[in-house]
Amino acid sequence: MFSEVRNIYCIGRNYRLHALELGNEVPESPMVFTKPTHALVPMDGGVVELPGDQGEVHFELELVLRVGRALEPGMDPDACIDGLALGLDMTLRDVQSKIKAKGQPWLPAKGFKGSAPLGAWLPYPGAEELKAHDFALLRNNEEAQHGNSADMLFNIGTLLRHINDNYGLGPGDLIFTGTPAGVAALQDGDKLSALWQGKEVASCSIKLV
Repeated sequence: MFSEVRNIYCIGRNYRLHALELGNEVPESPMVFTKPTHALVPMDGGVVELPGDQGEVHFELELVLRVGRALEPGMDPDACIDGLALGLDMTLRDVQSKIKAKGQPWLPAKGFKGSAPLGAWLPYPGAEELKAHDFALLRNNEEAQHGNSADMLFNIGTLLRHINDNYGLGPGDLIFTGTPAGVAALQDGDKLSALWQGKEVASCSIKLV
């Protein structure tokens, strides 16, 4: 499932309410960070192990895009995407707060092993059609997050062009497009279920070690 993944690009603060709930400024251009491919783990009903000795671990449900071809001049950005999934950007929040205060890179808080659980690939309907589809995260059968791509500060076309122009974009790249409001700290044994149009498409149980 992950053998052909090249780069993992992640977009920070791409939903206004999420930025505000963490006391962050709303960005004026896409905020991009990366995760190592070793962060990927399947979100297929199994157990995801996460660090339990570094403070709070927060869940962040996101729409994840898979790039199937390079973005060429004049090309419709939608034509680059060949798959859609729901995934989690796991975050060591206490670690992130400390390194942000020092102006250091986010890698220790965002790139640790197991920090990118990813569900099965679904057909990508195109950016406009995508706005007709809601996604949600259930935590122990209670809704924790609810989102729609229409609420993104920077739409999919903008994200693709920005990443391509500044960092490069090609087949095998993944884009975690940002999380809606509702993130919170995980507890050992939590069950997470990702819903696409009300149907579970990915799930996992959390083990803090």
